[in-house]
Amino acid sequence: KSLFWRARTVIDGAHLITSSSLKENLHLPSPPQLPPHHHTTRSLPPHLFPFLIPAFDAAKPNFSNILSTLKPNLVIYDFLQPWAAAAANEQDVESVMFLTTGAAGISSAVRYFKNPNMEHSIQEAELNKYLLQWFGGTENGVRNKDRFLECLERSSNMTVPVGPLIQECGNREEDVHIMEWLGKKEPGSVVLVSFGSELFISKEDMEEIAMGLELSKICFIWAVRFQGGDNTALLEGFSKRFEERGLMVQRWVPQAKILGHSSIGGFVSHCGWNSTLEGIINGVPIIAMPMKNDQPFNAKVVTELGVGIKVPRENGKLKSEEIARIINEVIEQEGGEILRTRAKEVGQRLKGEEETNVAMDRILQLMKPPKTT
Repeated sequence: KSLFWRARTVIDGAHLITSSSLKENLHLPSPPQLPPHHHTTRSLPPHLFPFLIPAFDAAKPNFSNILSTLKPNLVIYDFLQPWAAAAANEQDVESVMFLTTGAAGISSAVRYFKNPNMEHSIQEAELNKYLLQWFGGTENGVRNKDRFLECLERSSNMTVPVGPLIQECGNREEDVHIMEWLGKKEPGSVVLVSFGSELFISKEDMEEIAMGLELSKICFIWAVRFQGGDNTALLEGFSKRFEERGLMVQRWVPQAKILGHSSIGGFVSHCGWNSTLEGIINGVPIIAMPMKNDQPFNAKVVTELGVGIKVPRENGKLKSEEIARIINEVIEQEGGEILRTRAKEVGQRLKGEEETNVAMDRILQLMKPPKTT
């Protein structure tokens, strides 16, 4: 269960405001470049990101009004929203930053931003270039790294790991076909190919991935996402190439549920932190193709834990032959069985609730008695 739903059961007499209760109240300004259906990072085209952050900044007055009306005990905010913590502080409400990324990337970011001139190893320097891509921009006159550091400073002195927050997926009618298709395959014979809800793959990389899957001759489910335009013909072209061996799905899929199926033997992933945890929790080896942000750090964690293999690039480019080689190694060779055994061991250790309970205890310590009127 997610941290928020667990919090509902343990916070007695406190107001818990989640995104579900805010979505009808917190309205963002809608400049011509940012229509309402793009008021979230989910499926946001990269070129619109510079318009989203200023829109969030401009939402502070409305957010302050919400706080005045609901009088919460605690505000939980994301890593580029220091205005949310500032609004809470103005009304004497505690606030905590909730980071959905892994500790490796975040600790490296803090270390690098606070000590930019310190000597770094070659490997650190390679990873730090992704940090600069991630936090290097300036939106609305404020550098993203400064937003991040301010968010940390405003977080009520609370830095506690909460452990994996993997939700169980219910049964949806539109997912029946996927699960039935999986049920016809041999155990451990299928790879899931998914790059999350906030990443668009270039057509060049997409073609290399498609050719790699074709060369591997391994069964797969590919949750494919296209950026803009009508890509029906391209999707149909891919589908015809793979026939019964591949299932192409152009919509959200129950990723955790699929990874928990016995037919899944590998997970081709960008190594977003949530996807990384879902793979490990379900004991599925990860075929890592990191693209940006914290993903290279997560891929490094995956390989060092021995639960996955990173696909090498040639001059920064994915190559179909390497993709096919790694997929075959994971699904058909002895090394893949070793990865699966290791992934299951690590996944079992991650399933405990101790860290989440520690986090909830710290949150309860921060919270003040409900305000009376």
